Amino acid sequence: MNSRYSRQEMFTPIGKEGQIRLKAAHILMIGAGALGTANGEMLARAGVGKLTIVDRDYVEISNLQRQQMYKEKHAFEKWPKAIAIGEELKKINSTIELETYVEEADPTWLEQYLTDETPNLILDATDNFETRLILNDISQKWKIPWIYGACVGATGVSLTIHPGKSPCLYCMLDTLPETNLTCDTVGIISPAAQMVAAFQTTEALKILVNDNNSLRTKLVYFDLWNNQMTQMKIDSLKKEKCPSCGADRDYPFLNDENRTKFAVLCGRNTVQIRPPRQLAIELKEVAEQLPSYVEKIKRNEFLLSFSIKKRAFVLFKDGRLFIHGMKDIREAKKLYYQLFS
Repeated sequence: MNSRYSRQEMFTPIGKEGQIRLKAAHILMIGAGALGTANGEMLARAGVGKLTIVDRDYVEISNLQRQQMYKEKHAFEKWPKAIAIGEELKKINSTIELETYVEEADPTWLEQYLTDETPNLILDATDNFETRLILNDISQKWKIPWIYGACVGATGVSLTIHPGKSPCLYCMLDTLPETNLTCDTVGIISPAAQMVAAFQTTEALKILVNDNNSLRTKLVYFDLWNNQMTQMKIDSLKKEKCPSCGADRDYPFLNDENRTKFAVLCGRNTVQIRPPRQLAIELKEVAEQLPSYVEKIKRNEFLLSFSIKKRAFVLFKDGRLFIHGMKDIREAKKLYYQLFS
């Protein structure tokens, strides 16, 4: 009789010993959207012993096109993604340990969690670059490898980062592909997410079975629609004075002053969102990249205003954003990262 993992064990780089390693492994995955659902399903089917999944969002009908674990009931009933993916993964593999958290993966939560738990790997399945920079600093501080992944349109990128061995994400900020586009501004096709997840899960399996010689040491970028795929060497990008992984590192993205601030304005039904540092935004470019459902777009030399479902937004040249007609910080964060990742 074939065992559950017989076909995987027949694959020589894993084998029976590798399968034992997988069963003993623990992955912390941040995000349960398109990348999270694809990675989560593959890792659960592969028999990774413990999966911890953190996500702050809930399922919406527009997620179903690419976020493969969710059903219509999850969207109609607005299930938290962490709860929904946990329920579905248990149906796939009841033998693994699952932890799910409906939480924001901010530095406070992550550091508190890592004080009690030591995962073998951190998997990036987030939807915004700020959180990825937090994961980068967490990885460096706690010396836990992590796998970066992002996708938009028909394009995707992935990179495995080993603290002390490879350049970190901060080292490569000037060389990464365009990152200011989001699924809400230019859309996404499901195969792009599946491809990124395939790269991520494969690298995760290599790490967990201790096949470090097979790890991808380059950043991979692809455009499925235009039949393009490139790999970029990254060794030369490591910066000695990098604040995240250099000799005098201070982990800047774990510091409160370097994070986006969300606050309800006193006496007003408005949330103000302020970036960690003053920016010089090209309002015309932002206006041109707003999704098609945005209405009443107006611009002058000082600010850009627009509406979404009768909710008014005002963006200033220094990066500050007002969202009028709301006091819910969690919902404001969701809207902000949908528009400006």
